[in-house]
Amino acid sequence: MKDIATPTRTKEILEKYGFSFKKSLGQNFLIDPNILRRITETAELTKETGAIEIGPGIGALTEHLARTAGKVVAFEIDQRLLPVLSDTLSPYDNVKIIHEDILKADVAQITEQEFSDFEQLMVVANLPYYITTPIIMKLLEDKVPFKGMVVMLQKEVADRISAKPGTKDYGSLSIAIQYYMEATTAFIVPKTVFMPQPNVDSAIIKLLRRERPAVEVTNEEFFFTVTRASFAQRRKTILNNLTNQLPAGKEKKEQILEALQQAEIEPSRRGESLSLEEFARLANALYPVFN
Repeated sequence: MKDIATPTRTKEILEKYGFSFKKSLGQNFLIDPNILRRITETAELTKETGAIEIGPGIGALTEHLARTAGKVVAFEIDQRLLPVLSDTLSPYDNVKIIHEDILKADVAQITEQEFSDFEQLMVVANLPYYITTPIIMKLLEDKVPFKGMVVMLQKEVADRISAKPGTKDYGSLSIAIQYYMEATTAFIVPKTVFMPQPNVDSAIIKLLRRERPAVEVTNEEFFFTVTRASFAQRRKTILNNLTNQLPAGKEKKEQILEALQQAEIEPSRRGESLSLEEFARLANALYPVFN
């Protein structure tokens, strides 16, 4: 059977259903089966693996997931695509499409219902660019029990997620994701393999969940508050950012200085120079001051 993800078949499907792309939903469909094969290989799926997909489009990636995983549950927000998916995925009886916004769905509960028989779970998706970060963070914060994610996103976002301290891409997003997961960029996807073509290249990033978070913190929420505050204005020092961004920070400047000293961090350093371990020490030292 001919793959969905070829330029000819994609055009046929779009014409058959009179489908027009919605820019507001970040719809860019892959038209290269080799890229899709590489994505499923990166995810290391087997028939014992369940796969969650977000934004299946016309089913190009879904089809490859159905061939390699035991079961696929895909969340699609665009009602116009439901009859298309029902048609294109009709040869596969191990696919379930859920017409729901992933950001509003109770993914943990759906996972429990749909994947109780599976040893492991992977999230594999070509994520809509405009909501990439909220989707990844929701799945992590909602404690959805997946082993890892293999997701396509803007190359620039992938660079930020996998960035190391001391680089221009390193920031609060790098820390938030690396706290929970090990991140590696698997490969780059050129913009030419999409219909319509986006303005930028994409990257496939592989995120594997750590057995326990990378560092020990007194309070996770406060740890993330401190990291976000530290990058509020990248050119400013850590002391300056914390003083200006944390609630009542100006009145507590002396205590912030003491916490920095306790965490063995020079107040003149910038947020981008601090490692995850240093941020953990700093957040733990600051916690009693602000709580």
